Amino acid sequence: MTEDDRTRAMRSPGDARPLPRRQDGSLRSGGAPAHQVPGAEPTRVNEQPPMPEQPRSSSRVYGKARSGDSPVRPLGKPPKEPREPRGPRLRGRIKGGTILKIIAALVAVLLVLAVVGFFWINGRIRTVDRVLDDYPGRPADTPGTNWLLVGSDSREGLSAADRKKLATGRAIGQRTDSMMLLHIPEGGDRPTLVSLPRDSAVSIPGQGRNKLNAAFAIGGPQLLTRTVENVTGIRVDNYMEVGFAGFVGIVDAVGGVEICVKNAINDPKAGLKLKKGCQEMDGGTALGYVRTRKGGALPDFERTKRQRQFLSAVVKKAASPGVLINPFTSIPLAIGATDAVRVDGSSGAFDLLSLGLAMGGDPVTTVVPFGGNESVAGGQAVKWDTARATQLFDALKEDKPVPKDALDKG
Repeated sequence: MTEDDRTRAMRSPGDARPLPRRQDGSLRSGGAPAHQVPGAEPTRVNEQPPMPEQPRSSSRVYGKARSGDSPVRPLGKPPKEPREPRGPRLRGRIKGGTILKIIAALVAVLLVLAVVGFFWINGRIRTVDRVLDDYPGRPADTPGTNWLLVGSDSREGLSAADRKKLATGRAIGQRTDSMMLLHIPEGGDRPTLVSLPRDSAVSIPGQGRNKLNAAFAIGGPQLLTRTVENVTGIRVDNYMEVGFAGFVGIVDAVGGVEICVKNAINDPKAGLKLKKGCQEMDGGTALGYVRTRKGGALPDFERTKRQRQFLSAVVKKAASPGVLINPFTSIPLAIGATDAVRVDGSSGAFDLLSLGLAMGGDPVTTVVPFGGNESVAGGQAVKWDTARATQLFDALKEDKPVPKDALDKG
């Protein structure tokens, strides 16, 4: 190879001078080597070498190199991550049979408690002996159930401090502060509660004409029951007596009672000072409310109305679900009630329950119709209206509703 040939072979591709031909006579392209590299395929004119494949990992997302070889996902909310498998659930749900067994067990427990409670209460009830003994000429049994309810002003169970606080005085012996006759019909009609004014002029067996409360003072519950049966013609089936101390205990056990006072009352003798309107009363205040003789043109009859009003209020409160279901009130109530009352020997817990349901059933309340005054051994007494009183008691004996003419219009 001559020097000229070497010079031509080293020319730059931009040189316009033609390059020497190949050995086979073909033209050379600019930038091609002057001599064929041994073992290499000849390079063809205008043939571009293949571009090397770019790895997927060299793509970029938001200007930064992206790792991995998975395809780029479109922008948007990121997919939810798969949740981890939860632990094993409880094996099956509670079956219907299991629920029934639980209910049956609860019912059984309640029944056992009810039976135990019944015998416990029944064993605590105090009784009065021979109060309902038969005697010649006693009225025959009539339909329905008749209760004689007596509020005794006995101070038994009250200390000197209690008597001073409750303004009960120091009277000794036994006297009645209130008397009521409750008739419970057989057919489920409304019961009837009749107040018997303690100053009523009546004939007391073996004692002549006197005030009704004199029968209790002379012969106790036995003579009082017999007197009531004779003047009304109604046979008494059950007897219950409540004293001052028990009276206060029952009211406090149910957490007090709400009483609506028609007119303001101020009675220092009863330890009472009340404003007009509905208000909550504790045991001591309620006791003064039913004992006071203040207010009204006929104080003794106003007093009987307050007694009926109070008795209905305390029984309804005691029979309310909030008291009965709550052991903190029902147990003190049971203790207070059994300590407070005395009943005839034939009456028990079921009879007291029947009494409570009747009193909570919105009974018809009235007072024996009266018509003037009468002088008796005990002084001036209230004389009953014989015709209307007979009409009232005959309806009760026949287990029928009391005619409106015989009801207290006040």
